[in-house]
Formats: sequence, C-alpha cells, structure tokens
Amino acid sequence: MWIRSISFMGLGVMFTSLLPSRIRRNRSRTLFSTTQRCRCGPKVNAFPIPSKLLALEQDSPHRRELSLYISWMRPTPAYEQRLATARLLHRFNFGPTPGQYSNLLERGLEATQSTVLVQGRNDPGIDSVKRLVLGDLGYFPSGKNQAKSNEFWNRIEKDSSDLVMWWLDRMVAAHYPLTERMTWFWHGHWATSISSVTYPLTMKKQNSTLRSHALGNFAGMAREMVVDGALNVWLNNNENYVQAPNENLAREFMELMTLGVNNYTQNDVAAAALALTGYSTDQSNGRVTLNPKEHFSVPLGILGTSGVFNAESLAKLVVSRNDNVQFITDRLWFRFVSGSTTPPASLAASFANRDISSLVNALVHSTAWTDPANALVKSPVEWFVGACRALRVRPSSLDANDTQWVLSQMGQVPFNPPNVGGWTYGTAWLSGVSFQYRYQLAQSIVAKGDLAPLSVQPLNMVQACADWLGVPEWSRRTANALTMALGTPSELALAAILSPEYMVSA
Repeated sequence: MWIRSISFMGLGVMFTSLLPSRIRRNRSRTLFSTTQRCRCGPKVNAFPIPSKLLALEQDSPHRRELSLYISWMRPTPAYEQRLATARLLHRFNFGPTPGQYSNLLERGLEATQSTVLVQGRNDPGIDSVKRLVLGDLGYFPSGKNQAKSNEFWNRIEKDSSDLVMWWLDRMVAAHYPLTERMTWFWHGHWATSISSVTYPLTMKKQNSTLRSHALGNFAGMAREMVVDGALNVWLNNNENYVQAPNENLAREFMELMTLGVNNYTQNDVAAAALALTGYSTDQSNGRVTLNPKEHFSVPLGILGTSGVFNAESLAKLVVSRNDNVQFITDRLWFRFVSGSTTPPASLAASFANRDISSLVNALVHSTAWTDPANALVKSPVEWFVGACRALRVRPSSLDANDTQWVLSQMGQVPFNPPNVGGWTYGTAWLSGVSFQYRYQLAQSIVAKGDLAPLSVQPLNMVQACADWLGVPEWSRRTANALTMALGTPSELALAAILSPEYMVSA
C-alpha cells in the first residue's frame, strides 16, 4: 500500500503537471458529474466524459455498457484477474505486446502463467535482431600517437553504444521474453560496470554467460561467474596476489552474490581471497587463465570446511550452504514480487536443488499476485522496454545517443550499474527529475509508435489504453486526464505510458 499511496498521490501530481497544456486546461473545466454502470461492479461516479463524446456513443451502433476499471471501486474477481495478469506480464515478460493482455484475460490465469514461463524455444523476435559482432580491440594505446588513441576511444564508445542498443532490442523484440528478463535480473545481481571494465567485448561475454545460465542451475552460474573476466576486472582480482591478497572479489562473491550479509566471517573472506589467487584476465577480451605457480595451494579453512581450494571448489562450497538457498529466494522475491513483504517459508524449497527455473515457476504460481501490498515501481529500463513493446518500437530505431543519455539521467543504463550492489529499486525511481526525463523519452517512443490499439470508439479509448498497456485499473485522477486527451491518440498514448498506473506495476 505504501507504493500505491506515493505513486497515486505525489506521482499523480507530477503526471498531470507535465501533461500537454491543452489537456490540463480541458481537465480543469470538467466536473465529476456523470454516472455509468460498469460491468466490473456497482453503479459509481465515473471519470468525466465530455458531452460530445456521450452523444457520439449514444448515436453509435456499437453502443455497449462501459467496462471501466477505476480505483475507487471495490475489487471484484474480474479486477483480481486483471491485477494478477498485469503483474505477471510486466514483471516476467517486460509487459504485454498489443492485444496480449486482453487475450490472456479471456484465456484465464493458468494460460497467463504458462505464457510468461515459456523458454527454450526458437524465438523469431530475437532472430530478427541484427547480430552484434565485437572485436578484440587490444591493449590501451600509448599516448604518443594521438590519432591511434582517438581511433581506439571512438571505437570503444561506438561499440559500447551498439552493445546497449543491441540488448535493448532483444528485450523488446523477444516473443518469449522470460530469458531476457532473467538475464536483466542477473545483470543487476552480478552487477558489473563497463565504466571500469572498459571493453565492450568483455561485457558482452559476461552477458552471454548470464543468458546461458539465466534459468539453469545456480551452482553452474556461480562456478562460471567467479572466473568471469568482466567480474574479475571489476572487482580487482587481477591485483590479488599471495603476497598481497585483494579481498574484493571474495567478499562480494559471498556477501552480495551467494550468501548475504552476516553469513560468513572475515577469516572466510581472507581464505577465499587466497583461493582466488593466480587468476589473471585479459581485459580486452575477457579471457581468464590460471597460473598454478601464482595460486595459493596450501589447505585453507573456509566456512568450516578445510581443503585446498580454487575458484571452482570455492564456488561449489559456497553455493552448497543453506544460506545460499534463502538468500537467492529472498532476492528474487524482492525483485519480482515485493519490496515490502516477505516470501512464504515454503518458497525456498523450490530452490533446494539450486534450480532457478523451478524457483521462478514457484513465484509465478504463488498466490501473491492479487495482494495489494505487492506493488513494485518499474525501473527506467523496465519502463522503457515495456513501452517500446506495447508501441512496437525497436530501440535501435530511436537516436542511440539521445536514448542512452536520457536513460543515464534517469539513473539506469544497461552494462553500467553505479556500484557492485547494482541499482537501487523502489520509490527512488519516482523523483520529479526522473519523471521529466521519462517524459522526453516517452515523446520519442510515441512519435515512432504504432497507435492502432486506439482505433476504437472514442468513449472506449480510455479502457482500450488499459487493455493495451496491461493496466488493471485507472485512478480517478488518471482517468480524468486521459479523457481530456481523447481527441489526439498520440497525446492519449503519451499520457498513458507516463501515468502512475503504468510506471508502477500495481
């Protein structure tokens, strides 16, 4: 409820204040005087409907009862289905494509659960994304040759930009987005930034590793990630020597990536750092090699277990701990279900074998989706990808520099988290500054977007927006503002994707 109160009050003020002035002027003249009977509940005060639209509706041969889902109505079974369907689509598939939400409402919740869980199929959407080939750019050029130095850094900049747009295209184009959605989640979990890694090829290799394990076994993921080149550079493992251990990778591997705070000791960190000595990374291509002569090969005591450890055996030991089960379970609950409630005790059992797909399946089939407390604020990338999917806009069709600059001003660009803890989540994304940049990006999306879902009778356009975007209900404030934009489909679409109900996953 705390997210709803923030998003539907303070955020609602930002929403209406940044609407086009024509809509705000029309909105201020309208009174809440019309009553309508909705199929979803009792007779209620509906949002204001201009008299000329009422006349159009009365004269229309397609006249029917309205089906308006608005927040001052008592939830009904139909609303609960809308809520659960919307949450599943937005949280596991980046949001619906045109027509998908309405189709799944007709087919039922089980069909929705099956749809969002699809994985492992050939995906024609992904296949349509232009293949990205990145070269090994080699060592940093010396400062003596300015021309070569400029060429090198221009190539780094271009490849980095291409990498971001390539992944955004994949997220938007996917017909079965669960794998890309989980890859995005794991990118935040194993947060690694190109700001330190520098080389796009090395970041792309990590991205491929995360994708290949996104719904596999966490033990295999941890085993590969502890020797991932980008992560090793990011966490300074190239500077980890027996004579002078660097504990960064060892500490963050246990604290942020596998076990959680207070589930290890400083002695465990020191010993784990020695287990990770001898590994060196070629920064330009992400290749990691082990030099046995530089590896600490004396028995160590880690988490109560003694033996000679290397990266692989360290990862195996850490992931075998019961703390790992609860930590990963809690992490997925926090990112996909709720930042304010705790998962049921039974949920961790689905991850007992470290099977990520089993845990995701349990989340999708949980009873949490109709609980009003389980609202989540969309991150900037999740909002952007969802809007592009709904309006059929490929990110690469937009200006790459402008898109990435605006996303950076909103606080989130793929491959560039702010620190090893990843991005913040929740109401931090609801600032007024962020909203202004979101407005700029929304204009670019709508200008390129397919507005065909709004080709309905004028009086049905507000509800058509909800069904198009996967919004369970409109608040009174939002419904009023959207009604005043009915004369211009582009303004209606703009207002809808900027609405609190779309920025917050109910």
